[in-house]
Amino acid sequence: MQGKLIIFAAPSGSGKTTIVKYLLELGLNLSFSISATTRPKRDNEVDGEDYFFLSLENFKNKITQNCFLEWEEVYSGNYYGTLKSEVDRELSLGKNILFDIDVKGALNIKKNYGVQALAIFVKPPSIEVLKERLKIRNTESEETLNTRIGKAEYELTFEDQFDITIINDNIEEAKEEARLIIQNFIA
Repeated sequence: MQGKLIIFAAPSGSGKTTIVKYLLELGLNLSFSISATTRPKRDNEVDGEDYFFLSLENFKNKITQNCFLEWEEVYSGNYYGTLKSEVDRELSLGKNILFDIDVKGALNIKKNYGVQALAIFVKPPSIEVLKERLKIRNTESEETLNTRIGKAEYELTFEDQFDITIINDNIEEAKEEARLIIQNFIA
């Protein structure tokens, strides 16, 4: 049986990663899509588990060989992408693949897989709430906070291109809504 693709995208701070981690713990035959990246591996990360760590040259070669479903230079010199071979391998095993990626990548995957893929947009109730959430994280300078908010405002313009939107006003309710959506989609 061919698996399905469940794609989550959202502005940073919307709760997308929390929802995805919750879904992976439920035993729903979900496999997490591991992205490839050129950024340096952190001490606690494992190649092939957290990311596929590639050299810039190797990543660019894979771009020219059309090996990615989607890719993007997220920050200067740091590329991220989804390898077609990994997605095809997981699908052939009958796995349902869960993606936690940026909005443009999500829409590219949806375009490639059509009804086999479900694109879910997670959004905060407002930009003001999003800004507060990012401040609470205490990981941003004022400059990077403003950059993230600007990017979030841009990403919100893509919402209507997704199959479903989950408004994360309450994380427990958003997780439950996501669970029901996924169970219905893969049933």
